[in-house]
Amino acid sequence: MLSMTTEKPMALPGTRPEGTVDEREAAAHVREMFGRIAPRYDFLNHLLSLSLDRVWRRRTAKRFAHILGRPDARAIDICCGTGDLAFALARERRRQLRRGRAPESEAAMPVIGCDFVEPMLERAADKARAAEHAAVFAAADALRLPFADASFDLVTTAFGFRNLGNYEQGLREIARVLRPGGEAAILEFTEPGAGPLAAVFRFYFRRVLPLVGGAISGNREAYRYLPGSVAMFPSPEELAALMQRCGFRGVRATTWNLGSVALHTALRA
Repeated sequence: MLSMTTEKPMALPGTRPEGTVDEREAAAHVREMFGRIAPRYDFLNHLLSLSLDRVWRRRTAKRFAHILGRPDARAIDICCGTGDLAFALARERRRQLRRGRAPESEAAMPVIGCDFVEPMLERAADKARAAEHAAVFAAADALRLPFADASFDLVTTAFGFRNLGNYEQGLREIARVLRPGGEAAILEFTEPGAGPLAAVFRFYFRRVLPLVGGAISGNREAYRYLPGSVAMFPSPEELAALMQRCGFRGVRATTWNLGSVALHTALRA
């Protein structure tokens, strides 16, 4: 029987999938696991979240309309997966530029998406070509980004930061590539709070989602990993404190969906 306790295990320094013992093994495992589920990744994301994942990404993009509306602003989405948040940022940029009557061609560069799982990037690039999205994609490890210091005005990530082998290093890399005063956003799953509705969601997330996701994707391990990685991820309060230690100020956490999704936003000090 599933326990409905809200007690949270001690958060790890980074993800540690079953059978891995250090950061290097964790990264290799995550790369291989997400590469295998890439063909069904989008379908399952939308199905298992009842398409709410689209809503959460749109909300995140809208939070940064003030940056995206500047023609010279540089934005990057790390751990981008198949590109959905990068596309949401690009669409918001297009809306803001049109609203400000600034030609899209004035933008210094399109939104960049990066990930270290190449099958995910291939799907993102295919989607960009098919829909003519103003986003480009590149292979990059979020713990060692191939960009100069102070390169970006906005760094985002959606449902990928949790999979890093070292959360502190990931935050310090985000801070490094942000310009002073630049902004960061981390959209992630988190353990829901107390209450009957949260308990129902917890049951769905821990028991139903792994069964359905595993059956459709053909990879039960990946969808068993999901609730386990969320359970070990820092709480919104813990992540906010870690962000402050890593060079951010004005950290704010907003939770949605019965407290199961958290958006952290912050400024680069």
